[in-house]
Amino acid sequence: MSLRSLAACCCLAALAVSSVVAVLGAGDVAAMRPIPAGTYVPLLRTTADAAQVAVAAFLLDERPVTNADYLAFVMANPSWQRSRVSRLFADSSYLEHWAGDLEPGAKASSAAPVVRVSWFAARAYARWAGKRLPTTAEWELAAAAGYTRADGRNDEALRRDLYAWLARPVPAVQADVSVARPDFHGVRGLHGFVWEWVDDFNTALVTGESRGDTGLERDLFCGAGAVGAKETTDYAAFMRSALRSSLQANNTTTALGFRCARDAAPALTASTP
Repeated sequence: MSLRSLAACCCLAALAVSSVVAVLGAGDVAAMRPIPAGTYVPLLRTTADAAQVAVAAFLLDERPVTNADYLAFVMANPSWQRSRVSRLFADSSYLEHWAGDLEPGAKASSAAPVVRVSWFAARAYARWAGKRLPTTAEWELAAAAGYTRADGRNDEALRRDLYAWLARPVPAVQADVSVARPDFHGVRGLHGFVWEWVDDFNTALVTGESRGDTGLERDLFCGAGAVGAKETTDYAAFMRSALRSSLQANNTTTALGFRCARDAAPALTASTP
């Protein structure tokens, strides 16, 4: 093959890759589902906090961001590739299970949720995709749905699946999101796959070092924290709260991924005349 032909082939390959990335970055990488407006009741709150938080209607990704989705992101944004990312934005475990910068490999199925990504990375991906991370209130409102009803508190099938997942060790290879059962809103994998970043994960940060801060409520520590909880039997919610409080923005873990959200279009939020 001549040098001219080889150069032409390389150019065509580069154009093909960039066109795929452009399509993925410009639109919906994952289909989105509408979540109706509702009310979020914080699990833990001080006497100064509102008992309820109104949540406007919004759109939420049907599934978590996958390895294939994230591969398109790091191809388009080389600074987020594993060998090039700043440790300020992702710790040393960032994408550790991938075979290479641009090769997820056998331990990261293309259709499985991407894990070992930091909050900084998740937020950068969301912005690249024209979306954002959901807030805690949004995520918890969506996660409150059952398989067949908007209020999943008494959905025995959901509770069974959720607590079975919590009891299992983290798998070496995450399952494909396509096997996740859709909930009432058509959203898959909010429970039973991976933990997920939220935009304001650190807004209720309470640690052991906080005990010396006289400006904090004493009833937020240890067992006293459950006294003011709205739903003391929601073990999974306590685990999510504890995880969020333990994280730093550059942390990555074997079972922490994310999905994106977007504000609802005016037609979805407008009241009926």
